[in-house]
Amino acid sequence: MKADLLISLRMSLTVSLMVLLFISRVVAQDGWAVNYNSKSVCTLKGSALTMECTYTPPSNHSVQKPFWTKELVTSGSEHPDLLDDPEYRGRVQYLGDEHRDCSLRFKTVRETDQSKYYFTFITNQTGGKYQGAGGVDLSVTDLQVEVPERVIEGDNVTLTCKPICSLTVRPTFTWYRNGSSLSSSNDSLHLQPVSSDNKDRYHCGVLGQNSPEVTLNIRYGPKSISVSISPSGEIVEGSSVTLTCSSDANPPVQNYTWFKGTSSVGKGETYTMKKISSVDSGEYKCRSSNEHGEKFSEALTLNVLYPPKNISVSISPSGEIMEGSSLNLTCSSDGNPPVQNYTWFKGASLVAEGETYTMKKISSVDSGQYKCKCSNEHGEKVSEALTLNVLYPPKNISVSVSPYGEIMEGRSVTLTCSSDANPPVEYNWIKGTSSVGKGETYTMKKISSVDRGEYKCRSSNKHGEKLSEALTLNVLCESVFY
Repeated sequence: MKADLLISLRMSLTVSLMVLLFISRVVAQDGWAVNYNSKSVCTLKGSALTMECTYTPPSNHSVQKPFWTKELVTSGSEHPDLLDDPEYRGRVQYLGDEHRDCSLRFKTVRETDQSKYYFTFITNQTGGKYQGAGGVDLSVTDLQVEVPERVIEGDNVTLTCKPICSLTVRPTFTWYRNGSSLSSSNDSLHLQPVSSDNKDRYHCGVLGQNSPEVTLNIRYGPKSISVSISPSGEIVEGSSVTLTCSSDANPPVQNYTWFKGTSSVGKGETYTMKKISSVDSGEYKCRSSNEHGEKFSEALTLNVLYPPKNISVSISPSGEIMEGSSLNLTCSSDGNPPVQNYTWFKGASLVAEGETYTMKKISSVDSGQYKCKCSNEHGEKVSEALTLNVLYPPKNISVSVSPYGEIMEGRSVTLTCSSDANPPVEYNWIKGTSSVGKGETYTMKKISSVDRGEYKCRSSNKHGEKLSEALTLNVLCESVFY
């Protein structure tokens, strides 16, 4: 049983091998031939294309049907003719004949046409079917503009027009900028040097087919830097202010640094100052940087407005103030805008206006506390009091006696000297021409007749001295009765 099966299997393989050898011999025998001009063809989507080929049938055969197919014909399969395929009908044309030429023309190539195509012909003889081995491999491509991956401002740049596959026929290229054709006719367009201002659109064309448009992504360092302030308008002390830095750069600015004068004060696209004060006034700049460079903005001057503060009063000339001299009181303050009104007060009384208050031939009545009130459109403030101490020699000297009335011998009597002076005085008592005592008061206990006479008080300080009018002391004796 097994031996019979083995013999049967061997006979079957032998018959199959004989059939294959027979088919190979028929296909390869003299007189049958198909010659494709190109084994592979690359063309543009939307273009026209001719696949050229020649064929030779045996001399004793008459060709009944030449046709093209996109499928390899196998034993027992049908022969799908492209002319009958709905996908190709009206778009393909057989240019050949029934003797030698087997060329096929595509009027408009579609992307879906990418495939392998075979020429086949059928003759009038039994088994007279022949398909050209290998076929033609059709690749359908789009155009694209190849741009360098990294373009930096100032570079020389080459754009290349490239199909995805290599076109079979070397075409003439046309370059376009913003829709207008350029003089270049090869596959490369040279731009030198490129600027960040280049916003042009480029595309290329071949055989009536155009690539998509491209624009250059040009990298460059920061430029056109500006600083804005929010809110706009006057900046009043105590408010909140935000500075914003704007710049043009590609890639976008990676680092923002803020400077006041030459000192770094902050980082980031915005710099916010809350409760701004007068010390924040000044010039501010923004430094923008990316991997291609850095640049400073123009300076923005921040002018913080505020009411008067730090008010002080100075006196000129300095030193002791002598009665009869002239002096100036000057008010100084910090305010923005500058103080518009100065008002001077002595105690609670308004005495003058203006930054400087001048007193000529000053007198003792000018001593006292002086203040300056400063004001601008944002507020007002009063200075600390300045005490004016006018120095002068004694004046208005008078002498009084106590007790008042008749002075009886044996009683006690006190003389008191009064005077106006600055600084305070020293007192000396004089009877006639003789000095009899010191001090503001001069007391005589158990006064006697010898104390009768004229008394004067001499008042003195370092600025001068003065004698009082004479006071006559008349001592009475008590009467004695026997």
